[in-house]
Amino acid sequence: MDVSVVKRSPWIAIVLALLSAPSFAQSNLAGVWNAHVYEDWPDRIPGPELGDYAGLPLNAADRMRAQSWSASILSLPDYQCRVHPSDYANSFADIRVWYDIDTVTQQLIAIHIQHFAWNTVRTIWMDGRAHPPDYAEHTSMGFSTGEWAGNTLKVTTTHLKEGWLRRNGVARSDAATVTEHFIRHDGHLTWSVFVQDPKYLEEPFFRDRDYTLAETGSIGAYPCESVVEVLLPDSYFPHYLPGQNKFLIEYARNHKIPYEAAMGGAATMYPEYRKKMATLPQP
Repeated sequence: MDVSVVKRSPWIAIVLALLSAPSFAQSNLAGVWNAHVYEDWPDRIPGPELGDYAGLPLNAADRMRAQSWSASILSLPDYQCRVHPSDYANSFADIRVWYDIDTVTQQLIAIHIQHFAWNTVRTIWMDGRAHPPDYAEHTSMGFSTGEWAGNTLKVTTTHLKEGWLRRNGVARSDAATVTEHFIRHDGHLTWSVFVQDPKYLEEPFFRDRDYTLAETGSIGAYPCESVVEVLLPDSYFPHYLPGQNKFLIEYARNHKIPYEAAMGGAATMYPEYRKKMATLPQP
């Protein structure tokens, strides 16, 4: 036997192992990320005004849901600790990202994201598994799978429980498919969300959020305990019947926006709609 072959074989094995090892991440997203909340500040922290649906592609069914919504619903024990769904939770506070890696194969199995708000944790499966059938359980975090597109992490989420697009009653149905992109530039992270909802949206809805890497950051506890604030009948559920919410006009009146424009719809997303606004009566 050629002795040189024996001497070279360990090095050959190492080279072959390196060549066959998976490139599990083109961009390292692990760490704690601090949220920048100044973008869309009124929508994210103080909360949007009642009747502010302009620029949202909601359809007639979703508009009726929003017009029927009452902020008093948040006083009910069932809603006090209700978590934000995964496609909305990125609007608030900081996040932690970490990886699950098979220590033998070094394959990336999953990426986890913890949101400070309500300390929810979602899993993004990176091992190629398929989404479950339509009748499988729907949750607030949904079922997410990811893939790398260059240095961008692309995530597809289905099986979401009904959630919301805005905290003023604009809903997102349980039939939605959410596509997300995570893009890192050094210490900066952009997280974009693309919502397609055949039940409640005329066209897809888009938002993005920005974060800065916190080298020594951490995520604190988020205790939440539901309490009975006001004694109410068991049958009580805050809402407005169609046409009975007299407060819807306030946003349009205060900002001198035609009421029809404030009620949203896909057309209100585009610059051309300004021509139509000029023909609409002021509230």
